[in-house]
Amino acid sequence: MVLLFPWKPLLSLLLFLSLFFYEHWISIPSCNIVPNTDLNQQEHDVVEEENDNDEVLKVMLVANLLLLGSDTSFFNLYFRDYYMSKVFKKSFYSLKPDMLLVMGDVSARGSTLTRGKWVSVLHQFHGMIGPFIELPFHVVLGDMDVGGCSGLDSNSVYWIARSFPGLDSSGCGAFDIDNVSFVSLNAAALLCGNNKLRFSVEKAVEMERIGSWMDSEKEMSDYGEFTKMSDSFGRRKDLVTSGLGPVLLLHFPLHRAENGGCKEGNIVSKAPMPLRQGLNALESSRGYTGAPYELWHTIPPNATQYIFQALKPRIVFSAHTHEFCDHTHSDGTREITVPAMTWKARDDPGFVFATFRSGGNTVSVSYCSLARESHVLIAYTLILFLLITLGLVANKPYNMCLR
Repeated sequence: MVLLFPWKPLLSLLLFLSLFFYEHWISIPSCNIVPNTDLNQQEHDVVEEENDNDEVLKVMLVANLLLLGSDTSFFNLYFRDYYMSKVFKKSFYSLKPDMLLVMGDVSARGSTLTRGKWVSVLHQFHGMIGPFIELPFHVVLGDMDVGGCSGLDSNSVYWIARSFPGLDSSGCGAFDIDNVSFVSLNAAALLCGNNKLRFSVEKAVEMERIGSWMDSEKEMSDYGEFTKMSDSFGRRKDLVTSGLGPVLLLHFPLHRAENGGCKEGNIVSKAPMPLRQGLNALESSRGYTGAPYELWHTIPPNATQYIFQALKPRIVFSAHTHEFCDHTHSDGTREITVPAMTWKARDDPGFVFATFRSGGNTVSVSYCSLARESHVLIAYTLILFLLITLGLVANKPYNMCLR
């Protein structure tokens, strides 16, 4: 009696099941809490976490999606962008965030796109974030979205800004959610000299400072501790204690000392060389003849000092460098640089997940890493090789005889 053992269909089924579970596995982020280097804040965090009655706001922060819209290649559309959309979906259901913050560079070359092509980028963006479209989300404008100093145009910025919720005509925004205050600034305008957009950004900072002063005045008067202060800005800014201002959102990192340290990354390590060369070429094509692109990766020192004095942020989130960084400034302010969340920028993308407690007084930060593109390509190459081998062997029937 001769039986044909169905090993080929069984092996094919196993390969496809392996592919299915592997695709599921690589789209799940791996998140680890990044401890705060401020010992006083660590002790405060422990006390706050013991109180289960605190309101908790969970925020997912991503950056540098670098979408291409209708100009997307087949490889990017059906591989890179496809997997990033799966990561968004898996993160939504596994981490259960309350809000999404996109820290700039939604588009890879938005500042050079026509309005029609920008619309295709927006459609791609909405499709990629998937279920997050139902949650509150805020987008910070990046230099790839609005252009560098040579291509910064107020009309173009206004048109792009109105495509995203909560941004004014200069690309700045301020909002509260669950008793946590956020302020986002158009950092690209702060890199340039005297221009209309820069003045608009400074006006937004002043309005936020005055608003913080009025809130502080009201709070102090409620407790009978308020004494009449001078109307000068120099006295007003002292009313807001350092580190008790809003959560600050910027695309470009703030200036830091040359030897300023980072955890899990370094601000000095910029984008991969091919990308940097492409960015330099992009600026050259726009007629920019100033400093090379890699030399203006942070907000200038004077603008950084102005922001610290005016807003006194409790924590700062930035992006642009494509790498994760946890830095503590000289005044104790913590700045988290959000890494790029795309394989177009780096082999090992990621994002940041932040948990705010007690109205934002306590912030827990987690760095979430994603699968390396090189590892995924190697795995797919191996699976393809096995399938081809299986197809070749299938042409040579194999019988098992049972007696």
